Amino acid sequence: MTSINPLIKIETKNIHLYYGSFHALKGINSIIKDRQITALIGPSGCGKSTFLRTLNRMNELIPHTRTEGTITLDGQDIYQSGMDVVSLRQRVGMVFQRPNPFPKSVFENVAFGLRVLGGYSKGRIHEKVEESLRAAALWSEVSDRLHRDALSLTLGQQQRLCIARVLAVESEVILMDEPCSALDPIATLKIEELMQELKKRYTIVIVTHNMQQAARTSDWTGFFLLGELLEYGPTGDIFTRPRDKRTENYVTGRYG
Repeated sequence: MTSINPLIKIETKNIHLYYGSFHALKGINSIIKDRQITALIGPSGCGKSTFLRTLNRMNELIPHTRTEGTITLDGQDIYQSGMDVVSLRQRVGMVFQRPNPFPKSVFENVAFGLRVLGGYSKGRIHEKVEESLRAAALWSEVSDRLHRDALSLTLGQQQRLCIARVLAVESEVILMDEPCSALDPIATLKIEELMQELKKRYTIVIVTHNMQQAARTSDWTGFFLLGELLEYGPTGDIFTRPRDKRTENYVTGRYG
């Protein structure tokens, strides 16, 4: 029986990923701590988002993709035969680069996953929608327009709505793929403040090209280069005492 370290939420061992013949990830070993924020940094095309998608098997939606190695969530191998991928993606939710609300009302966006899962009374769905919007720091802005089209919200509000949608189905891990890249500085700050609140209850992994954001928000940082996880450790160490010269060059703006 696999022993479970309560401080470790996800562990990856020797992860290789191929898009056809292209070797996109090369032997990735990492430990993602529970209720911490882990930032993934590195130049474009270096494997950050690909790695993020291995954590809930989203890469399998891309044809001719092959993954090797082991990834465990609470000690359970998520790539083992018979794994319920729908359940996995409920537990490990994804927030994408651009907000992607459904063409439905604000309320129905948050309620959607609950209706798919089933087993929730009408009253409980209403409670969960409010709880999730409050947790996403959005309730005060939308409580009087729950039945308006979600696409009428600002981009920043749409992104927080997408976060609320993940929270509603009781995800344990929130994957964020450059969630602020389309947002203005004020909306970005709201997302960053929200992340600090959410990490009290959730494990967060964020891909970002913004070095200041990684330094401000994360507890751990991984630097990817050409498909390899070149350096991984406490954020303070990565930014002030990197072991690899290439990491230093990147975080100081001399590379990439």
